[in-house]
Amino acid sequence: MDLKIAVEEKDDAMVLRLDGEVDVYTAPKLKSRLIDLVDQGKFKIVVDLEKVAFMDSSGLGVLVGGLKRVRSHDGSISLICSQENILKIFRITGLVKIFPIFDNEGQALESV
Repeated sequence: MDLKIAVEEKDDAMVLRLDGEVDVYTAPKLKSRLIDLVDQGKFKIVVDLEKVAFMDSSGLGVLVGGLKRVRSHDGSISLICSQENILKIFRITGLVKIFPIFDNEGQALESV
């Protein structure tokens, strides 16, 4: 399955809406988009995972790498996710302690 990434600027933050699977094949696409945003001076990022059907360690690695990039500019990455199968991955890996995860876009935008 492919990964679609829609980007929208909202409330001084960039919202990335992901649709599909984030795995070893599609993670480079997400990584490239995150690098492009940081290169453009966008350091407040919200990643919407509501339409993500599957995510593996490659996807997690890309998000962690993106977080390191934005933090070096005093930025942040917040996640929108209410799907239990995706949240479970963040809990198991301990990444719930690193990424603020919200149920909706409004909450996520308030956090950045």
